[in-house]
Amino acid sequence: MFAISSLFQPQLALHIPDGFLSLPVILVTWILAIALIGISLQRVQATYQERAVPLMGVCAAFIFAAQMINFPIPGGTSGHLLGGTLAGALLGPWAGSLVMAVVFVVQTLLFQDGGLTVLGANIVNMGLIGTFGGYYLYKVIRSVLGQDSLRGVLVGAAIAAWMSVFVSAIVCAIQLAISGTVPLAVAISAMAFWHFMIGIGEAIITVAALSYIWRTRPDMFHRPPRHAIADKSRSYSAR
Repeated sequence: MFAISSLFQPQLALHIPDGFLSLPVILVTWILAIALIGISLQRVQATYQERAVPLMGVCAAFIFAAQMINFPIPGGTSGHLLGGTLAGALLGPWAGSLVMAVVFVVQTLLFQDGGLTVLGANIVNMGLIGTFGGYYLYKVIRSVLGQDSLRGVLVGAAIAAWMSVFVSAIVCAIQLAISGTVPLAVAISAMAFWHFMIGIGEAIITVAALSYIWRTRPDMFHRPPRHAIADKSRSYSAR
């Protein structure tokens, strides 16, 4: 997730490399990742319409491309979009988690961004926590502030995007500490410090993307505003 010129750089990134997690942690996270993907596939096939398939492809391509762009963080560090909350807002948690899993697999196999043996942990940390956690926090805040208001969408997305990055970083730090790679105090303090700021960049990018989509294609949201549904119905009836 970030690059830092220090001894602990490989350990203190959200994309965990091979060799930094113990076998029990690897096995548990792989089981969780496989279960997440399996359940998500079933839910997508059962509940999503065919129109969601091309949107999933577009969303995956956008998130993959956006993750290639780093933004600078003070102290010689850089961050990039994680995208879980963005995927959840547009696709819902199930399809969004599948998109994120595909992105992580491609990154691992083609760009060595994270290790293959720990791919399950990366999917859990950034896919399960980032997408599901981010989506449901966004959903709650949006409901409180106004389901059909832009303010509800943007405030919910900003808070959820920041939280998804920060919580994923803490979970990653705990995994590294359990594995004996880095002392818990060192891992949590470093991950929390840097990802506090990286989460701000995540929130800004997520808000910018959703704001643009709200103005141009609000019907693309997983739970679109009522005016978008009404406009779409009128366009179909006029044909």
